Amino acid sequence: MTRALLFILLCVAFSAAVAAQESIVYESGRDGAANYRIPAIIRLKSGKLLAFAEARKNSAADFGDNDIVLKISPDNGRTWSAQAVVAENGELQASNSAPVVDELDPRFPNGRIFLFYNTGDRNEREVRQGKGKREVWYKTSTDEGRTWSDAVNITSQVKRAGWRAFANTPGHAIQLTRGRHRGRIFVPINYSKGGPQRDFSDYMAAGFYSDDHGKTFHIAADIGLAGSNEATAAELSNGDVLFNARNQKGDQKFRITALSGDGGETWGNVGFDTALPDPVCQGSLLTIRGKTIAFVNNADQRSRNNLTLRISLDDGRTWKKSFTVERTDDANGRDVTAYSDIAVLGRKTIGVLYERDDYKQIAFKAIKWK
Repeated sequence: MTRALLFILLCVAFSAAVAAQESIVYESGRDGAANYRIPAIIRLKSGKLLAFAEARKNSAADFGDNDIVLKISPDNGRTWSAQAVVAENGELQASNSAPVVDELDPRFPNGRIFLFYNTGDRNEREVRQGKGKREVWYKTSTDEGRTWSDAVNITSQVKRAGWRAFANTPGHAIQLTRGRHRGRIFVPINYSKGGPQRDFSDYMAAGFYSDDHGKTFHIAADIGLAGSNEATAAELSNGDVLFNARNQKGDQKFRITALSGDGGETWGNVGFDTALPDPVCQGSLLTIRGKTIAFVNNADQRSRNNLTLRISLDDGRTWKKSFTVERTDDANGRDVTAYSDIAVLGRKTIGVLYERDDYKQIAFKAIKWK
């Protein structure tokens, strides 16, 4: 082999490696949508990645003719399939994808994917005023996301009569794998109750769960801190559940955390983690293995910027490692990065699916943390 040929092959291999590290998954104006928002990602046993988003057909607004769409990657995010619509609500809103793989149902040894999502007939402001409704649904897939079941409405099981606004976690849900609640599917949520408050204290974070692989669902207790909003959760090494939420009030620009020793049914140790600054936005929490936990959010108290992946080696008590996913200082105050979700790609790598460039793109980037 000549040196020239070897050089060319090394360049090709390097280019492929770079491509595998970063790719554009969704982009405004493509595939019939004006805008794409609210990413969610899961990794299957086969290694395939499923990247969900909201395809907002007419504008970037939260409420509108919005479908939930999916792309699949067989190669850790280097390439992605054509876009497929997974859930829709006519010309109204389908939103807040919360996927999770049930890997502990003996009927489905290869796993069954649950996609929880919401529908709405009015915008959030009107729903908070009691003028509209939000409902909760799920679909399942047993063939790695190629086909999906009919939608199942579980609103009556997971939403109390007095609640107005309602949203699943924007990002993946979880399945517990340890202890007496092994097999439980847990979905963090937020809701509003009573009339809208100027400081957003009508919001509260909570959750719902299933112990029978989706046959029935139960409402978990709220975390008890007014203004807690979009939330995420992870299982700890002893089977406890760590909860992490947005503070919609914005009086303290840090993440809210809580801890559950009963599989997410009740909460204690509620407070602010001052090691996790936040501009009032969404974040994503993920168990890697053992005591190792990952968290990603916009680590900036001024704007949605400086998307940062943090790693805890002690069940979320401290965050010793930090990696900048993307940061672009912008004099115009744009939201450079925003919502994100994460998946384990391997023992040393985390995949981050995130909004960037003032909501124009949803990108995927692989980050080596070890």
